[in-house]
Amino acid sequence: MLEDSGFVDVEIGPAVDTFAGASGEANARRFEVFGHAFRARKPG
Repeated sequence: MLEDSGFVDVEIGPAVDTFAGASGEANARRFEVFGHAFRARKPG
């Protein structure tokens, strides 16, 4: 999707537990939901 938007050098970071301590933490664990950082640049 990022590349389709014109971004290049797209990198995806490691999985991060973004739900620790949140009210939905149990559901996030059950469904193995994690956050990922994305890094890219738009030439020009």
